[in-house]
Amino acid sequence: MIDMHENELEINESLVYRLLKNQCPHWSEMPLKVIKSSGTDNALFHLGEEYVIRLPRIDWAAESINREYEWAPRIARCLKTPVSTPLFKGTPDRSYPWCWTIHKWNPGHNPGFENENEYTLLAMDLAQFLNDLHGIKLANGPASRRGISLKKVDAETRKSIAALEGEIDTQSITSLWDELSHTPSWNNDPVWVHGDFLPGNILVQDNRLSAVIDFSDVGIGDPACDLIIAWSLFNMRSRVVFREALKDIDDNTWKRGRGWALSIALIMLPYYKNTNPVLAALARRMLKNVTA
Repeated sequence: MIDMHENELEINESLVYRLLKNQCPHWSEMPLKVIKSSGTDNALFHLGEEYVIRLPRIDWAAESINREYEWAPRIARCLKTPVSTPLFKGTPDRSYPWCWTIHKWNPGHNPGFENENEYTLLAMDLAQFLNDLHGIKLANGPASRRGISLKKVDAETRKSIAALEGEIDTQSITSLWDELSHTPSWNNDPVWVHGDFLPGNILVQDNRLSAVIDFSDVGIGDPACDLIIAWSLFNMRSRVVFREALKDIDDNTWKRGRGWALSIALIMLPYYKNTNPVLAALARRMLKNVTA
């Protein structure tokens, strides 16, 4: 596995087998296979045919384990779409410092974001998923780290713009960020959001939604952060289909969603351009779509 962060842990099959043998021996005889993924926070292993193991690679990823373990199964019961739900939570030991989880395996593959295909039916599927998710009524949910005002990521976004001097048109990007980040804030009750609704966390079969995975950032807040899929996956026509199929998303929320897509792309690109070519390509794609 390529290191993408400072102080990242090395995680291999020997470590995973040791954790399984010590903490859930009934699973320790199953075959184990590394899952090659563009994901940045967790190492993934396919366990047998039915399970996937997720182990945080870095300390900040470990912070969300308890939240996902508590809330993802409860949210899953409120949705029609299959979602990734943890079945077992492992504990830290001498060989590994954080909690880790075993999830049910969801079939499917990530949709390609690099092509010019229009995902018309998938756009409707994803809009319906968000309509259902944002309509869930579960009390006392944790705040999502992205269900917040764009102003709270202003400093980090502007720092990333400066880091991309010479690679992007920083003047026009800064002007666009100024406009989007000053969009009126969400004034309604917070809703449940996925928080990282990018192509890598969506599974499809025959270009239809089969599952949504990785609820590490789940929580309540402004639904605008979940609209980033509009600029990270869709082209113009399917983006219109997606927009029209969404419920309770007004023009300002859509505009804030575009702002989130811009901010996330700007932050991702300088961080991952030398270590994660898939995410770097995604960031460039998002910048192209947001500025079109």
